[in-house]
This record gives sequence, C-alpha cells and structure tokens, in this order.
Amino acid sequence: MPDKKPHPTSHALRVIISGGGTGGHIFPAVAIANEVRRRQPDAEILFVGANGRMEMTRVPEAGYEIVGLDIAGLQRRLTPQNLLFPIKVMRAVRKAGKLIEKFRPDVVVGVGGYASAPVLLAATSRGIPSLIQEQNSYAGLVNKLLSRRVNKICVAYDGMEKFFPEEKLVLTGNPVRTEIASGNRAEALQFFGLAPDRPVLLVIGGSLGARTLNHATAAALPRLQAAGVQLLWQTGKLYYPEAAQQAAPFATDNLKALEFVQRMDLAYAAANVVVSRAGALSVSELCLTGKPSILVPSPNVAEDHQTKNAMALVRKNAALLVADNEAPAKLYDTALALLQDSTQQQQLTTQVLQLARPAATTTIVNELLKLVSNSSKS
Repeated sequence: MPDKKPHPTSHALRVIISGGGTGGHIFPAVAIANEVRRRQPDAEILFVGANGRMEMTRVPEAGYEIVGLDIAGLQRRLTPQNLLFPIKVMRAVRKAGKLIEKFRPDVVVGVGGYASAPVLLAATSRGIPSLIQEQNSYAGLVNKLLSRRVNKICVAYDGMEKFFPEEKLVLTGNPVRTEIASGNRAEALQFFGLAPDRPVLLVIGGSLGARTLNHATAAALPRLQAAGVQLLWQTGKLYYPEAAQQAAPFATDNLKALEFVQRMDLAYAAANVVVSRAGALSVSELCLTGKPSILVPSPNVAEDHQTKNAMALVRKNAALLVADNEAPAKLYDTALALLQDSTQQQQLTTQVLQLARPAATTTIVNELLKLVSNSSKS
C-alpha cells in the first residue's frame, strides 16, 4: 500500500502542477510555479502534461521540468480513439501514481486540460492535499468531476457554486504574470519597430490562433493601411505562413503578422486597442493591463464559455463584443471606430481596470501553502 501521507514538510516544499493543452492553462500554471519559487527558492516543482501538447515545450522554456502522459480528450463523435479512452485513462492514472510515489509531493495543483484528471485522481486516492484552479466562468468537465475529491477550488468569477461545492471555493481571479502590465510604451514601439505618432491595433487569437480573426484581419489590411493604423497580428503557428504572405505587401506600413508574441508585456504596452478571443487568460490580462478591447468569443469551446467570459466584461461596460459569425462584416468597422474614439477608449479602460485581480497568483499560492501546513499538522 502506498503511503497515505506526504513526506514531512521540514524538507524542501515539493509541488506537482498538472494540466495544459493551451496557453490559457499553461501560463497560469507557470505563474503559480513562479510565485511558489519566489517565496521558497528551494521548492521542487514538477509539471505533468500531455505528450504532444504545447506544454511539453512551453514549460521547459519557462525553466521547469515536465513529464508527459499519453492522454487525450474524448472526441464528440464515435471514433476508435474514444473506444480506447478508458484504457488510456487507466494507464495515465497508473503512470501518474508512480510519478507521485517517486516525487512525493506535499501538494498537487490542477489547472485544467487532459493531464489534470489522472494526476489528481492518483493524488487524491493517496491522501495528498490538492487544489484545482478554474479559469473560466463556466466550469470545465474535468474540474467538475474532480471537485468532490480535491480540498480547494480557486475560481476567477462569482457564482461558481452552481458547479462546485461552495465550502471549497475561493474567489481569487486568474493567475496572470504581473509583468504583463509593466511594459513601457516607448520601449514597446522600438521593440516592434512602430511609429510613435500612429495608433496601434493588437490582434490576438490565443496561443493556437483563430481562423475567424485571421480571415477578417487579412481582408481588412487595405482599410488599416488607408486609415494609418499599425498592426501587431498574432496569427498562431498553423495560420502564420499564409498570414505572413498576406501581410508582406503592407510591411512598410507597419502591418505585421507574428506567429507568436513572446513579449506580451510590450505588445500590450504598444497597443491602443486590442481585438481578442475571450479565453479566460486573455480576459484576465486585458483587465490587468486596462486595454480597451473588442472580444470575439470562439464558438468552438464547451458550453460557449468564451461568450460567458466576455459578457462578464460587456455587462459592466468594460469591453465591446462582436459575435464570431458577425466578425467578417462588423469587426473592423467596430475596431476602426474605437481607434478613432479616445473618449470611449478611456471609458473602457476605466471600467476594465476595476475588474482586475492583480493579487490572484499570491492568493492561490496562499491557499496552496495553507493546505500543506494543515496536512503537516494532521
């Protein structure tokens, strides 16, 4: 029988962080790890992700070790992969259990994504304190299933008791890299080679890119050029080759296609207006940076949760919304109008800054350390 208790906490703190799949899961996970390490520099932190997913490269780039599980999600139609799903889950739980017995964590954190479920199932069955972080205003299936087993659930929105046991909830906001809001505009303009006397539009479709935003942006390049607007267009890896070709004739007018933006602090600092999907991380970053934004929720997500994320801002006059199916016709009319309306930009900035939760990461790590402390006393 495996030991039901984590090792004594007189040792360096040991933390497993599991999950991934998109930047919306990975960047909050890294923010939590960075805060743990800031407070306890000798802490040992191990990430567990899904083989073949972007966390397997992004996490090592952030300076952390990661181990991959062979796990993927259920398809929404009957496929041979779905028939193998229970076997893959059992194997992943078994491998996660071996990792846990070898690493002996004091606490396990799940941030959503394929790898969260097997790791948290293995951890909670061994009595290891555990915490999940739900980024969205509509809870993911994995987190809902795990909520009865874990000790704490950190959420970003009010009203999450409709998904989770209320006594476990802590309203924290989403962990966002605090440096995201510290970019200097003069440095940002120089970094991207932009002119200081012309407005800048930042278009971000999430870490994987967004087809609707990319098609609408490509079609709008002549209009942006005519209006004297400069563009930072984050396309995502899949769409970049075509987008780079489309933007090439406009490069001298500072209409730039970028596969991925490493320095998001500078991209936000340069931007007058942001067009974005409404993933939880993007929404939290917009709140923290105070940028006037037009949100175009992805329709390709569970329970339309991006629209729910966006409406949390729109209802408070903190962002504008354009539906995905209306984006080809309306998005750039809306964007150009907002770029020319400094009064509306200021109103959106004022409102969105009121929704920011800059202490989210600190609060989550406080909860994590409380679990470790309470466990060591019991």
